[in-house]
Amino acid sequence: MGEFVRLEVADGVGTIRLDRPKMNALDVAMQEEIRVAAAEATDRDDIKAVVIYGGERVFAAGADVKEMADMSYTDMVKRSSGLTSAFTAVARIPKPVVAAITGYALGGGCELALCADVRFAADNATLGQPEILLGIIPGAGGTQRLSRLVGPSRAKDIIFTGRFVKAEEALAIGLVDRLVPAADVYTEAVAWASQFAHAATYAVRAAKEAIDRGLEVDLETGLEIERQQFAALFATEDRTLGMGSFVENGPGKARFVGR
Repeated sequence: MGEFVRLEVADGVGTIRLDRPKMNALDVAMQEEIRVAAAEATDRDDIKAVVIYGGERVFAAGADVKEMADMSYTDMVKRSSGLTSAFTAVARIPKPVVAAITGYALGGGCELALCADVRFAADNATLGQPEILLGIIPGAGGTQRLSRLVGPSRAKDIIFTGRFVKAEEALAIGLVDRLVPAADVYTEAVAWASQFAHAATYAVRAAKEAIDRGLEVDLETGLEIERQQFAALFATEDRTLGMGSFVENGPGKARFVGR
């Protein structure tokens, strides 16, 4: 358990809890603790889905600007790959991941939320990539993941201007997937994640990898990735259980074992 990032597990759901008062500024130490938490969430068999949560008041207001302000070009050359790979460790968790967004998710905070598979936001949440106002650009995936999620023109508007995106607009453009009252964000995220506690673990994993890897390549290559993942699942016990249950009892009644 890190000083600023905890992995809490209950009923098959792991919560990566950001806790660096007051605004969860993502300094180097916190970035590395996020990497460790993502690796543990990946490795633990008792975790079937993951929630990323910054607490009741804020998700993460961005990188620690005071720390970055003293960095030279060579300092950032050394550090930037570590920043990117720490967030990529979250994106590569081979399980469903939902970001539970309260308050601000700005800069690095927005980039961390973009690493999740889905995003649930408070109806008063604010997102954005304001790095341009500091004379820099997003450096932890914002230019890439945001453009893939909302389209290049919308991403350019948000990144070029550095403007804040309110919750309703974020929902309308697909930056978030669900708006709920602020008090219910974490509960709703856990409820979504909990549905995978008894799912066919390797089928869910294969679906996520096929989608994510497929988006990185041309259609023909993506179809080949899908074909390989599809065929591989015929080696799993859950496939046998699922198809047997369907034949005998109809859909949706299989009891999977995660193997």
